[in-house]
Amino acid sequence: MSAAGAAPLYEQIADTLQAHIRSGVYRPGDRVPSVRKLREQHRVSVATALAALQVLENRGLVAARPQSGHYVRAPDRLHLREPEPSTPPGVACHVDASLAVTLNLGIGDPHEPTLGAAVQGIELVPVDALNRLLGQALRFQPSACHSYDAPPGTLALRQTVARRGLDAGYAVSPDDVVITSGAKEAVYLSIRAVTRPGDTVAIESPTYYALLEVLASLGLRAVEIASHPRHGIDLDQLADVLRTEPVAAVALVPTYANPTGSCMPDAAKARLVRLLETHDVPLVEDDVYGDLAFSGPRPRAVKAFDRRGLVLYCGSYSKTLSPGLRVGWAIPGRYRDQLQLLKLVVNQATAPAPQLAIAAFVDGGGFDRHLRRVRRMYRDQMDATLRAVSRHFPPQTCATRPDGGHVLWLQLPDGVDALELHGAAAAAGIRIAPGPMFSPSGGYRDFVRLNTGFPWRPSTERQIEHLGHLVTARRR
Repeated sequence: MSAAGAAPLYEQIADTLQAHIRSGVYRPGDRVPSVRKLREQHRVSVATALAALQVLENRGLVAARPQSGHYVRAPDRLHLREPEPSTPPGVACHVDASLAVTLNLGIGDPHEPTLGAAVQGIELVPVDALNRLLGQALRFQPSACHSYDAPPGTLALRQTVARRGLDAGYAVSPDDVVITSGAKEAVYLSIRAVTRPGDTVAIESPTYYALLEVLASLGLRAVEIASHPRHGIDLDQLADVLRTEPVAAVALVPTYANPTGSCMPDAAKARLVRLLETHDVPLVEDDVYGDLAFSGPRPRAVKAFDRRGLVLYCGSYSKTLSPGLRVGWAIPGRYRDQLQLLKLVVNQATAPAPQLAIAAFVDGGGFDRHLRRVRRMYRDQMDATLRAVSRHFPPQTCATRPDGGHVLWLQLPDGVDALELHGAAAAAGIRIAPGPMFSPSGGYRDFVRLNTGFPWRPSTERQIEHLGHLVTARRR
């Protein structure tokens, strides 16, 4: 049995074998230990040994040969080039987010993988632990769970969020935290707190379509700023826009951005804050993917460099723990009073029971153990998707190489229209997110976003193979 909160034993065995493969103990073409040998070496059951080998197959590291065993695969040669930095119009425009509403991206059954919506499989949610803690909250704190609450939210969770902020490089008091119903509400309240209808907001391009929905609903204009597929927003262009345009706010996902997966280096984040201070412009920072680094320490937030309260920091546990519990937060800096009032007006407060359950899970150490597991899974799922795209898409396809999160941004060969591809794929039961969803000006007609948030399955490979055929058939 594995220790509570640790990865299952079969995954630990698979990780050990993977390390041996990467270090050269087993080379391409070598046979890895058999089921019988793994049973003897690790003193496990046949089922556990088979599950470990299945994990290695799913990761694309070994292949089974009938009546022979499992052999190390030669690494796939990824022919995928990285997309060039984006070149949006750079002028303020009205925001039309209707495309995101009309297209079906496949949000629904959490057991059914989708390449469209940026959601994770239920296997990446610690369901049993959270259910147990929810029950304890309802049983032992019934008054708190069944009473009206008010902003800023339960003290227990605000203390937890404040402590966890140290991992992202910022130090705040629990009094600085406002609990929200997910990060989208935090972003909505933050932008509403610092803008008025008709104002202009600077955004990276491409950007997450949910942000465009918020801007459209508030009657705001957007100016798209170019971005690099690895390093994020072009700060030189942003500086020019801040000098020449009446920008009311900047809204970004600086760490593992959606849809590109880019991550701004620390030096760029520090420079961004200096730009904001020079022009006295607030930043709404959406950091929902920051805890999902594939390896190494968690990247620092832009908030870590903020000394004047200009950064309205937004986070949530939707991407890391449970999307259904709808627990997020804002740390709005100098705009705290405005945001708390807006929260009170919009929906009074976030339900207390999920807040208490999540605080108990995080403070009890469960969150860190859970993150160690899911970060490996997200890394493996991203690698498997990239290998599949490389195998099945035309050589002219370009793809980002994210170091965290679970979205992949693909540039299609010349002549392939993302909206037409979306329609053809949907007719085959495959959901993707076409590029124009991620731009208020309707750009990126030759891009699509793929979700990598589900454990890899043969059915996912088949969907990507079919997509590759559809793309190939539409090339000029």
